Amino acid sequence: MWELRSASFWRAIFAEFFATLFYVFFGLGASLRWAPGPLHVLQVALAFGLALATLVQTVGHISGAHVNPAVTFAFLVGSQMSLLRAFCYMAAQLLGAVAGAAVLYSVTPPAVRGNLALNTLHAGVSVGQATTVEIFLTLQFVLCIFATYDERRNGRLGSVALAVGFSLTLGHLFGMYYTGAGMNPARSFAPAILTRNFTNHWVYWVGPIIGGGLGSLLYDFLLFPRLKSVSERLSILKGTRPSDNNGQPEGTGEPVELKTQAL
Repeated sequence: MWELRSASFWRAIFAEFFATLFYVFFGLGASLRWAPGPLHVLQVALAFGLALATLVQTVGHISGAHVNPAVTFAFLVGSQMSLLRAFCYMAAQLLGAVAGAAVLYSVTPPAVRGNLALNTLHAGVSVGQATTVEIFLTLQFVLCIFATYDERRNGRLGSVALAVGFSLTLGHLFGMYYTGAGMNPARSFAPAILTRNFTNHWVYWVGPIIGGGLGSLLYDFLLFPRLKSVSERLSILKGTRPSDNNGQPEGTGEPVELKTQAL
């Protein structure tokens, strides 16, 4: 596969690892309880949103700053990246998330660590309700990403990074009361690994993955269809033909390089 011979491909994989490490470190770190009393939802929501906005600005032109297996899955469903790239992105994201949580665990006093901001269902919320909430949270998030990253738009209003960050913040402001606002399987997986607590953990995979897939189908096939033939989509998935933007914001340098290599 030609992608494996591309330096930009490996830079993108490292960027996903690096970005997810920092996302989890700062997001979970802002979610810890350092004093008695209720956790400030706005603080946590802004921390996750600002962390992602910063990372989109930092590595968006390198990898697309997915930082989330559900987002990568959404781009895969939309035939905007190859199966190989999607698999490597997800592996890098999971490893980066665990590494970020491990660093946070090591620098945090034992009395403050708690469950390391593990996602849990609110009392009275069933697993069915929680899964539905996670689907809707991730759906709106992926729709925002697809719309802001879309290279077919003739112009944009505002900042891509801030738009994506605010979308994530919105999801947290609502979702924290129900599920803790997973929206990202890697974010949920990291504290579960370190605390060895996988109670209802599947909710934080099934919900975001379904939500991401639905967001991709809704945007790419209904709201703003991409006119690609079945053969074109299959060639992108196989990695024999580069996609238009490989899940990156408009104006990034990698797609041009990839297209040149494929000629």
